[in-house]
Amino acid sequence: MYVPEDRLTNDDLSKMVDTNDEWIMSHMGIKERRILKDKDKASAFLGAQAIKNLLEKTGTNPDEIDLVICATVAPDYFFPATGPQICEQAGLTNAYAFDVHAACSGFIYALTTASKFIKAGTEKKVIVVGAEKMSSIVDYTDRTTCPIFGDGAAAVLLEATEENVGVMDYILRSDAVGVKHLRMKAGGSLRPASVETVQNHEHFIYQEGQPVFKYAVTRMADVSAEIMERNGLKADDVAYLVPHQANLRIIDATARRMELDPSKVMINIQKYGNTTAATIPLCLCEWEKQLKKGDNLILAAFGAGFTWGSVWLKWGYDSK
Repeated sequence: MYVPEDRLTNDDLSKMVDTNDEWIMSHMGIKERRILKDKDKASAFLGAQAIKNLLEKTGTNPDEIDLVICATVAPDYFFPATGPQICEQAGLTNAYAFDVHAACSGFIYALTTASKFIKAGTEKKVIVVGAEKMSSIVDYTDRTTCPIFGDGAAAVLLEATEENVGVMDYILRSDAVGVKHLRMKAGGSLRPASVETVQNHEHFIYQEGQPVFKYAVTRMADVSAEIMERNGLKADDVAYLVPHQANLRIIDATARRMELDPSKVMINIQKYGNTTAATIPLCLCEWEKQLKKGDNLILAAFGAGFTWGSVWLKWGYDSK
């Protein structure tokens, strides 16, 4: 993983907009978030640093990586893709790369895609990285959205195995009903950039909180329970729920639906906020030392689009 050093606390935000620590903690569960302040660095930099740390940690030669899939909603450019830039910055000269754009569900979409390449036998080592400079698209005059998001990146390495571990099953869903509730209003081909769109702050995250919360609570909980039911998993069989870190109340609702004890839920939203496609791998990295080979993990996410889904992941190794 990699997160910037600079912290933006709730007290800092209270000096920028009409909010306070008590309100943010009670509504979102966020205490602080990391911000990449260097204007010459963006999501590709964050992703490259995470991959460098991953390669060093696993003792992997950069030349061994066949493919990099980057999940991001804050690409360095509209085009080209951020993935190839991450490869260049991380020294992955033999890998090809592409981006997956599924908002907060991006990591689980990319992870399931990567597993298909591995299972097909066409690639031997694939890296999935979630990399997000969310501060670049946050309106820090909007008290409803600016406390939510932070910057960060995290990456995982997938390799082939004949053992009964890895991505065991997944459920992915999408519904464009969410477009009107959560989007960036301008900047795409439907509403290109103009003086008017810039003046109206339409190049930042726009969110209608209540509809998004309502959909997120039901969809994320439903799909998590569904993947357990269809694979015969009970609460006692699950080592951890690894939820997208968007809102503490959404996470709690999902855990209750799965009948999981709170001790089985990975939560670090208080430290990093919502880093979109990076939240789930950030959790995996921070809890790695507690995981054992064969542990059943349920990864779950909900994001703009709407996109959502769950993954049953059987952990592949004992942490050193």
